[in-house]
Order: sequence, then C-alpha cells, then structure tokens
Amino acid sequence: MSIKNYLMLWILFVSIDGFCQQIPQPPSANYQLAAKFSPEKLRKLIFSTSVNPNWLEKTNRFWYSYETTAGQQWYIVDPAARTKQKLFDNAQLATQLTRIVKDPFDAQHIELRGLKFTEDERKIRFEVNSTKDTLKTKEELAKTTNKSDSLKKKVFYFEYDLATRQLTELADSLKPKPHPSWASFSPDTNTVIFARNYNLYWMDRENYAKAKKNEKDSTIVEHQITTDGIQYYAWGGDPNNTTTGDKDPKEERRSARIIWSPDGRHFVVTKKDNRGINPLWVINNVGGKRPTLETYKYQMPGEVDSTEQELYIFDFATKKPRRIDVSAFKNQTLSLWTDNQSQGGFGFGRNNDEIRITTWLGTNERFYFARTSRDMKRIDMGTVGVDGTVDILVEERSNTYQDVQQPELINNGEEFVFWSERDGWGHFYLYDRQGNLKNQITSGEFFSSNVVGVDEKTRTLYFAANGREPNEDPYYMHLYSVNLNGSGMKLLNPGDFDHQSNMDENNQFFVDNFSRVNTAPVSVLYNSAGQKIMDLETADLSRLFEAGYKFPEPFKVKSDDGITDIYGVMYKPFDFDSTRSYPIIEYVYPGPQTESVNKAFGRSMDRVDRLAQFGFVVITIGNRGGHPNRSKWYHTYGYGNLRDYGLADKKAAAEQLADRYPFIDINRVGITGHSGGGFMSTAAMLVYPDFFKVAVSGSGNHENNIYNRRWSERHHGVTERITPKGDTTFIYSIAKNSELARNLKGHLLLSTGDVDNNVHPANTIQMAEALIKANKRFDFLLMPGQQHGYANMMEYFFWKMGDYFSQHLLGNSASDSVDMVEMNREIPKTR
Repeated sequence: MSIKNYLMLWILFVSIDGFCQQIPQPPSANYQLAAKFSPEKLRKLIFSTSVNPNWLEKTNRFWYSYETTAGQQWYIVDPAARTKQKLFDNAQLATQLTRIVKDPFDAQHIELRGLKFTEDERKIRFEVNSTKDTLKTKEELAKTTNKSDSLKKKVFYFEYDLATRQLTELADSLKPKPHPSWASFSPDTNTVIFARNYNLYWMDRENYAKAKKNEKDSTIVEHQITTDGIQYYAWGGDPNNTTTGDKDPKEERRSARIIWSPDGRHFVVTKKDNRGINPLWVINNVGGKRPTLETYKYQMPGEVDSTEQELYIFDFATKKPRRIDVSAFKNQTLSLWTDNQSQGGFGFGRNNDEIRITTWLGTNERFYFARTSRDMKRIDMGTVGVDGTVDILVEERSNTYQDVQQPELINNGEEFVFWSERDGWGHFYLYDRQGNLKNQITSGEFFSSNVVGVDEKTRTLYFAANGREPNEDPYYMHLYSVNLNGSGMKLLNPGDFDHQSNMDENNQFFVDNFSRVNTAPVSVLYNSAGQKIMDLETADLSRLFEAGYKFPEPFKVKSDDGITDIYGVMYKPFDFDSTRSYPIIEYVYPGPQTESVNKAFGRSMDRVDRLAQFGFVVITIGNRGGHPNRSKWYHTYGYGNLRDYGLADKKAAAEQLADRYPFIDINRVGITGHSGGGFMSTAAMLVYPDFFKVAVSGSGNHENNIYNRRWSERHHGVTERITPKGDTTFIYSIAKNSELARNLKGHLLLSTGDVDNNVHPANTIQMAEALIKANKRFDFLLMPGQQHGYANMMEYFFWKMGDYFSQHLLGNSASDSVDMVEMNREIPKTR
C-alpha cells in the first residue's frame, strides 16, 4: 500500500474516531443518588414541616412541638397577648430527667410522650421512656431470684409545674389508662354500651371500671339488650365480616357504633343482613408454619343486593328498639351524623384516656340523616324523630353521582347550612328548619370545600375553598369568611401557596400552615379577621439541601381538548444537565376522588423525587375527570368511561412538555402508578402502545367489574331499571384492561400483594392471564404476605421499579447484580 493510501486511511480512522467521541453515550442509571434519599435517610434530613396546635379549653392558648436540626422544642402561645414562649428550658429539664431516670439526657435529645395539660392549665403531665436498663429498687430486688432480672426498662410518668419549673415523678397508679375502643358512653357517662356475640350489651360505670382494669374479670356484670343478632346480620356491626383461619372474635367486646341522643334517653344504630353477600378469600403463605386463610364479605359492582340497611331507635329505659322506615330507593345508603361538639370528648385535651361522648346531630327528639340511592344520583336530607316520623328537608337530583356533607346547625337548629354542587360548583346554602331555602351563601366559579366554623353572634361562616384567587393554581386551599346572607366574603390567609388552617373552637384565631412544592413550609398565626398575629415557624430544610436536594417545578399545560388547564409538577435529577436528553416517566393516579399531584412540600419522595434520581424526568399531572375540587364538569368527565377517560390528557401533557423542553426525549416515555394508578398505567400501555414504552403497575384494579361495588358503580355509573311490576334491577358494564391485552408492545411489569383484600390479586392475575393468552412477554412480581400498600416491602418494590425503568429506558441497570446493596439494611435471617 502506498504512503498516500496509508495517509488517507489514517485520516479516515481519525475522522471516525472523532465522530464517535462526539456521540453522547447513554448515561448509567444513578443508583447512588437515588439511595441518598431513602425514607430512612429523609427522616434525618427533614424534621417538622407544620405546626399542629393543641388548643386549651379554658382559653384560646395552644401549645405545640417543633423539631429542627437543633432538636425538639415545645412552645405555648397566647394569641390574645401575642406571646410565644418555650414550655421548658430544655437544658434544665434534661438535668432533672437525668437525675430521676438515671439515663443521660441533654437539651437536644428529649422525647416526651402523651403531653397533656392538667385541668387548671398550670401543670403538664407526660411520659418518658428510659433508654437504658433501669436498676430496680431494693424492695424489687428482694423479690428477684434471677440475677439477670435485676435490670428492667421503665416508663416514667411526670408532672411539670410551669410556674416553679420543677419536675416531679408520679406514681404509676396516677397514670390514666386509655379507654378501650369498644366503650360507647352515655352522655351522663354512667352507662357503657358495646357489642358481643353479634348483639348489644350494656354495663354500668362500676362494672366498666372493672373491665377497664381487667377485661377478663369474672365479677363483671353486663346486661344483654338484643338476642337475635347472628353472624353477618349483627347488631352494632359484624365482627366476622373478616375472619382469619379458625379465629372467631365474636366473644370479644367490640364497638357497637351507636349514636346517643343528647339527653341519653335514646340511641340509634343501623343494621344490615350481609349473609347473602358472596365472600372473597386471600391466603397468607408466609405468616406462619401453615398458610392461613382470610375470608371476607365483598360486594362487586352490578351484583344483586337483596337486603336493605335498617335503622333502629332504642329507648334506653325499656331497651326496646323501634325500626324506622326511611326507605325511598333500592339499595340506598344511610348517612347518620354526630354533633361536632361531642367529638372533643369529656375532659381536657384530645388524648385517648378521656371519655368521648358521641351524640347525634339534632335535638333530643330529632336527628339529621341522609339517604343516597345506589346510583348516587338522588340524595334526600332530613330528620328522623324518636317517634318514628321522617321529614325530608332537601332533595338533590343529578344525572351523575353526587356527594353529601353534614349540615351545620345554627341558632339552636332553627337554621342549617347545606352544601351542594347543584350549580356545577361546591357551595353553601342557608335553609330554615322546615327546609325552605333562605339564600345561597357562596357562589361563583370556585369550590367551597368544608365548614371550618360558625360564629352565630356575628352570623359569620368560616370555610375552606380553592380556585377563587386569580392567577393561582386552582387547587391551592384558602380559608375564607362570609356572612350567612352571602355578603362580605373575605380571604383570610392570602398568598400564592396551598394553605392548611386549624381554627380554635371559639373561631377567634387560626394557625395557617402553607407552602408550595417549591418552597419551605411556613406556619403563621392569624386572628379570624385575617390579621397576622405572629410568625410561628419555618421548616428547617438545611440538611436536605446540603445533601443535594432541589425543589421540583410546578407547571401548567392544556388538556387534550386544547382548552382545559391541567396542572402538574416536574421532578428532575438533582444532578440535572440541560444539555442531556432524559426519558420522561409519568407517576399517575386517575382519581376520580383525587389526583396524585402534590401541591405543598412533602417529606415523602419515593414515587417521584427519588425515582427521578436514576436519570429520569418524572412528572405528575392531573386530568379531566380527576380531582373533585374543581367544577362538577371536570370531576365527572370520566363518568361512564372509567378505563380510558384520563389517558389522552396524560399523553398530551408529555407531548407539550417535550415541545417546551428539549431535554425531554418523547421517544422514551414510561408510566407508573399504584392501585388506580396501576390500573391506569397498564391501560396507557394498551390504549397508546406506540407512545408509552414502559410501565410498572402496582396492585391495579385492572378488572373494575371485580373491584368493590361502591367505588366502581359511583365513578363509572350503574343503570337502575324498574320493571312494569315494580321490580328494581341494576345493570353494570365497564371496559377492562384485559380486553386490550393484544395491544401490548412495550415492557410491562405487573405486581400485586398476595393478601391484598382491597384490590384483590385476581385483578392482576386475570390481567396476566389475558397477556399470556395473547402471547405477550411481560413481567410479574408477587409480594408475599403483603396487603394493598406493600408495607415492609415497599422499599424493595421501589428498587425493582428503578431497575425496570433503568433497564428499558436508559439501557442499563443494576439488575444483573443479585444483591440490592442500595437498600442499606440488614438482610433478615431465613426461617
């Protein structure tokens, strides 16, 4: 070969080599960065993010605790005096604790449990756990025969005097014992009602004291009220709606789920015959030596329901029930409401060692209720008298499903505030006690969410709402006040943030916690006029940012109709490079009862922030037919099309973002979700198989014809048919993911827990069967012993999801390594 040819060949090689070097190589999945933000590590990077006020009953003061990188502090706030003080000198308290407990404490490491003010609000009581083995007293040692038993752990019970700042150890006998959940106290607290053996029982206060001390005390005297309760047709709820193995809990005392009249002369309870409802089963293969069977009643959509919910009023003096005829619709649902004032309990604070009284909403003679038709298109709200009379005050009718909220009684029940979406938005209406509409209180293109409080003296309604403020994300919640005649509406906590408010019972002050996904949470105290009293706290995110955290970015795009605004959040890798090209993954949940799009800063980052760190752009985005806190049109957009309604908006959002940002590779699109999101992500792969390339679908309700009746029929719709003879039947039909199995082109990972008694594993297994019959390759992961949320295996599932997306969207993953070293935890020993 001539020198000229050698030279030309050399130039060619150099050119090819240079060209190859200019082609960017696919980056490796960044497992290390994802591992830095595990839930375990985030607990050491994020501390308190909100102020949760504990309002004291005799004043408008409140206390709260707040933790930062400097440790935990406890504060007492007097809004009227505009003061905020520490409850303790932590260093001084640590010294006193060390002397008594004999464990070393310091100002930054104090953990108090069950903190509660005494009745006079001058002292505080709380518990402290010894962290070390505690030496026994001489008296205790004298009774000890085993030397190894000379050490023990102890829970210390203390009282702290706020004036003298002295800490005193109290005897264990003074420690209040929690009331058992089965106890339903009469308003005078002298009687307790409970359920057992499928029937109702009662005992007096003296015998209850014995039961509270020792439930097995053979001297306890209890009296049987009903005698005809049986399994699946029980009084006070059925303990055997779910059974595990041969265990029968019917002998145990259980909550009777009754509601008392304010004077304690009557109580009300519902009852339903569930014997004809077919059961479902799941088998726990890893719970013990032998697999165990769980059986539970489960009604599927469209199935015949041959019995009705029954309503009974008991006269406590005679212990005799009266059945009340409140029937109007076939298979209707009853809503019974409790007086808000009864929920705080009998005593001080909100601990479970106080007696709680549950009384009905209404007077001694009448209580409020609602009945909803099976198709949820008809709602009647009214009252029931102890004499059996039924008065309907408000009737709601719609061509789609409806919601109902508890009315707010005003002026000793002479008026009530009622919530409705009758004009296409959630709003409040004022009625008189006879059910005559006086006026609409709120109106406009925004969603009034719930009543926060009512000042009857000034006739002011305080309520939460969203979507009213211009140029804001319409999901941001705010607190408002308005006169009951509809005038004088006022925004009380302005600011372009999502606000969560907690108002005192006297409607004079409220704590406002607010943030966005891209701001640190802030807590502020306001008065009911919307005047700022003081700043309380700003969340300490310093360690989080030192670890490399970066806020996500909210965005807005158009839905597939090109008109409707939909809102989302974009999560980028913390080592983001705008010159690179990234796959995009959508984390989805279709609703319709919510949308999985964060609006405020949150500490849970598993499914979005952390997933992005592998090397993806992850987005969450709403869709028409999603969140209820917009218009009724938006919320019910998917009615009758529960499989496909949200998919076009998910696709349109990714396309618009790719047009907007060159770093998004629209040819590498993944999608993932859990439960409804598992159903939606698989549906996306089958409806748009050329667009969505990879999906990880967790515990999806792929076959909504076998998911629970109430959710499926509510959101998809069920047709009621009445024959000329007057017989009522219900017709239900819905599109399923399995019907489209032949469309799969990309990579799909299905997973389910094998003891999921919410979305039964059959949903995923039937989807797998359809894919097999269609000759499709796919992946399947069974989570042993796991219910719907995967609990202690969620971290394992996260890394499997990371592997799957990294392998199929980035072209590399750590899946060729057997050990998940990134989980950074001790591997349990095999059984």
